[in-house]
Amino acid sequence: MPRRTATMLASTLMLIALLCAGVFIPVPYSEMSPGPTVNTLGDHGGEPVLQISGRKTYATSGHLNMTTVRVTSADYRMNLVEAVYGWLAHDNKVVPRETLYPDGKTEEQSTQENAEEFSQSQESAKVAALKELDVPVKSWVIVSTVVKGSPAEGKLHAGDVIKAVDGTAVKEPADVAKLVTKHKPGQDVRFTIVPAKEQAAAEKEKRTPTKTQDITITTTTSDDTGEKRAIVGISAGTDHTFPFTIDIKLADVGGPSAGLMFALGIYDKLTPGSLTGGKFVAGTGTIDDEGKVGPIGGIEMKTVGARAKGAQYFLTPADNCEAAAKDTPEGLTLIKVNTIDDALGALEDLRSGDTADLPTCGK
Repeated sequence: MPRRTATMLASTLMLIALLCAGVFIPVPYSEMSPGPTVNTLGDHGGEPVLQISGRKTYATSGHLNMTTVRVTSADYRMNLVEAVYGWLAHDNKVVPRETLYPDGKTEEQSTQENAEEFSQSQESAKVAALKELDVPVKSWVIVSTVVKGSPAEGKLHAGDVIKAVDGTAVKEPADVAKLVTKHKPGQDVRFTIVPAKEQAAAEKEKRTPTKTQDITITTTTSDDTGEKRAIVGISAGTDHTFPFTIDIKLADVGGPSAGLMFALGIYDKLTPGSLTGGKFVAGTGTIDDEGKVGPIGGIEMKTVGARAKGAQYFLTPADNCEAAAKDTPEGLTLIKVNTIDDALGALEDLRSGDTADLPTCGK
């Protein structure tokens, strides 16, 4: 066999071997890409995203789009060829798998966590919007989750209202941990609660809960901070009662990053006129009960997805501005926001056409 032919054959076989290796060898990476963007003022899946009853609502126009990111599932293992393709693709981003799925979380665990965060973001969006409108909202501290195998398992349940710990009234979720950690591991702590079923019944019947219970739990040890702390194995959260019904209908979405856009959509539907002035505004950001906007992941993917859909302006959490400004899609203006008030102020400027002083990313 001539040397040239042999060399070409060897090179071809080596290339085939490398391609096969690239297809079958898994790499510890995951891929992010732009996901769907949905107008919170419009319909999705044949029904309105925001459904409000028991309160007068007003017609809206324009767009207040929440944005999403598609990611490879926790159980999927990328191969080398897919990773290289993702690195070369402009609209995709390949990141270390642990960035999206820390602590080796499974797909089921990740989905559950995202669903819980999405539910909590909806609650906070409602609270933030109604506070802006000076509509009173009742709130209380609840058991959010109970750790399996912990001292609290079987004694406290998700949804139980925590009225007091050791006789001291609880006003904020953080109060629970402060009061529990006053104990030494092995000591008893007393919770005064309204059981979840009693709370649900009282809400349905529009009455004040009447049944309370005292539950005593023996604390155990936590070593997660390098020092021993007393814990019972719960996380505390907040629940609310609203003076009218606000439903958010959006399936197959998880995580907390749509909070800001939900809050603005609710505000728009409950106030006369159009919040956007008919313009196409998209955005992202977590939101808490006080209206503070927090950063999110995948900002570059969200701006690409928003612009592809037609967005002209993008409400950007201040802490994401630097990353978003590095590769802003042409024709998209990034507006920096720290709070819902910032967002409402920017939208007022857009409606009036006074955009010279908009707090854009990079200023």
